[in-house]
Amino acid sequence: MPIGNSPPPEISTLAMSLPRKIIHIDMDAFFASVEQRDCPELRGRPVIVGGDPRGRGVVAACSYEARAFGVHSAMACARAQRLCPGAVFLKPRMEQYQQVSRAIMALFARVTPLVEPLSVDEAFLDVTTNLQGEPSATRIAQGLRQTIREATGLTASAGVSCNKFLAKIASGHDKPDGLTVIPPEQALAFINTLPIGKFYGVGAVTEKKMLGLGIRTGGDLLRFSRQELVAQFGKSGLFFFDIARGQDHRPVESSRIRKSIGTETTFAEDVAGLDQVMALLAGLVQQLAEDLAHRQIGGRTLTLKLRYSDFTTITRSCTVPAGFFEAAEMQAQLPRLLAATEASRRKIRLLGLTVANLWPAHERRRPQGLQLPLPFPPPVPSGTVP
Repeated sequence: MPIGNSPPPEISTLAMSLPRKIIHIDMDAFFASVEQRDCPELRGRPVIVGGDPRGRGVVAACSYEARAFGVHSAMACARAQRLCPGAVFLKPRMEQYQQVSRAIMALFARVTPLVEPLSVDEAFLDVTTNLQGEPSATRIAQGLRQTIREATGLTASAGVSCNKFLAKIASGHDKPDGLTVIPPEQALAFINTLPIGKFYGVGAVTEKKMLGLGIRTGGDLLRFSRQELVAQFGKSGLFFFDIARGQDHRPVESSRIRKSIGTETTFAEDVAGLDQVMALLAGLVQQLAEDLAHRQIGGRTLTLKLRYSDFTTITRSCTVPAGFFEAAEMQAQLPRLLAATEASRRKIRLLGLTVANLWPAHERRRPQGLQLPLPFPPPVPSGTVP
């Protein structure tokens, strides 16, 4: 249902004026919900999808029953078991999740060609103009949630607003199985009361700094000028300045024409330690490899994306002539890519992997063996890297 009251009188005009209609749909506890659907005896029980709690595994997803005990994604499975001793631990079935995801994305494509998947379980849709000729984005969102339930047996939460930032915030406002609408005329009132920790892009470190500056809500953030926010937060200050005013002009970018294929995940709590990072990346590698295999495609360039706890985002890439088609090929490059980051010294809130410079799998040229050039190169001294 709609949120917020009329904007305060001192703010007479909403900064964003584009008459767009954006929907963000987010599946509820997707991996765990698929497991509960496929195994009815798990319904109503705490389910954790991830690694072995006896080892260094991490939680990839968990049901709402497990979340009630304080379990969340990216948590060590050993800790999750201590918090919820009765939880059922399951290994991820990425192929099954991908199959369900493709069915859901196909439902979106019946509504609009402007679909931007963010991961296997969420996407933006621009329904300003749509294939159904339906003028109400709210009715479209209601219909999609019902269609998803009927087609997959799963629930989804949806947010509707005039830009991507507001739609994404809205979809998380009434989970699970909720629908939240933020009309343009109510957007600033909603943002003004939104706790700063719930703003997209505000991690634990940034939240602590903002609280120290007296910024507790979006309304507090409005008191700071663009220059002041840049001085405090660097380039991120520009982002904070805009979203406090409801400004987000990013288009919904359809994946119909692919230049790259990737996956990423944002953690509920910042991740620290290379062991945990590598375990999480192993899951992303498997997910990306299965997506590439389904599309029968690969790529020559692999990019690792990290977002640190202060919202600084970096990428590290490598390109190989033989290309990346399988999980092992990507996994082999991760230590080198991670070594070029500060992952061992800084906390991380987002990890992502992308394969670019795409080419079809049937055109792949597998190496047939290497022949040393003549004359032979001199031997490499022990302990050095060629």
